[in-house]
Amino acid sequence: MNAEIVAVGSEMLTPERVDTNSLYLTAELNNLGVEVVSKYVVGDHLERLAGVVRLAVSRSEIVILSGGLGPTEDDLTRDAVAAALNRQLVYHPEIAEALEQRFARLNRKMAEVNKRQAFVIAGAEILPNERGTAPGQWVEQNGSALMLLPGPPHELKAMFERQCLPRLAAIVPKQVIRTLELRVAGMGESDLDQLIAPVYKKYQNPATTILAGAGDIQIHFRAQCASPAEAEALLCEVSGPIEVLLGDRIYSRTGDSIEAVAGKLLLERRATLTVAESCTGGLLGERLTSVPGSSEYFLGGFITYSNALKTELLGVSAELLAQHGAVSQPVAEAMAAGARERAGATYALSITGIAGPGGATDTKPVGTVFIGLAGPSGSEVLQRQVFGDRERIRMFASQLALDFLRRTLTRRG
Repeated sequence: MNAEIVAVGSEMLTPERVDTNSLYLTAELNNLGVEVVSKYVVGDHLERLAGVVRLAVSRSEIVILSGGLGPTEDDLTRDAVAAALNRQLVYHPEIAEALEQRFARLNRKMAEVNKRQAFVIAGAEILPNERGTAPGQWVEQNGSALMLLPGPPHELKAMFERQCLPRLAAIVPKQVIRTLELRVAGMGESDLDQLIAPVYKKYQNPATTILAGAGDIQIHFRAQCASPAEAEALLCEVSGPIEVLLGDRIYSRTGDSIEAVAGKLLLERRATLTVAESCTGGLLGERLTSVPGSSEYFLGGFITYSNALKTELLGVSAELLAQHGAVSQPVAEAMAAGARERAGATYALSITGIAGPGGATDTKPVGTVFIGLAGPSGSEVLQRQVFGDRERIRMFASQLALDFLRRTLTRRG
């Protein structure tokens, strides 16, 4: 079965509000084996909302709307769904009476406008709202089930769990959804897709999605089957050949970030790490310390943006800087070696580069990056040319550095 979710309210179309309800509903539906195929955010406009409802009902068995059930004129969910289903709204005096009693218990007089919440779509089941004034509704139409739920998350969650889940469990076929995520570093999105597409394109189930970031690619597989064992077997059938093709470019099969993976490897080897950063300005250190428990292996770092601090804090000679420039293989190597010596760390990573938009030369364009790694076996330097804006170059450089460390630690055991 498929589901579609509609978040209602013009406030949801502003940069200040985020639709968290749909994330919660998606997780709950997936637990039932229901695939969410579309999500919408629709403002307070009767015709637009009714049109979205008609479309959703025409192609999906489950449609959930959140918000727009309040008492004011811009709360149009009831009216829009009634119009989309070609049904009448019926006034329920018992709902209005219950609302009046609720206000009375709070020593307040209910405004006349609250009676709008007593209108129910003809044929709908009323879903009690134990945490607010807006009752929900359950409507069935041509094999589809529609749920009208309040917008406040604490009201929506309570109503969905107590009123909707039992009803859904009675109509949803026994299915499960299982997912697998592979995270890949060290290759571009187009190169990756060209390599693995011949495998995953043979299958509609599981569905495969590729998400690309700055130096980081996520491959998501979603299998929808009758049993957990069948879903897991199908995921293995598709991902197995892909894992062989990608080899050690896969750094995680659990969704862990590359900084978490590198940190785990350092812990396993009882090794410590320090960093020396120039163009990334502390980004590498921030990523490392975002992992809980990183104090067990990360000693700290040096942000040496100027040549003077590269010399003073890391011991990079002024002659080396003058001869090769700050963005160079020798300087990256010297930065890593100096950081390792001064911090007393097992390993040290250094990054120097041109993040742009200025600072480029004919031989060193924007995006030129050198990454140094110093360890017990000596030093290595990786040179890469990164494309994009300043933010992407800095993030890509930190990703390259973490992957350089990961590969080194994996190789040396």
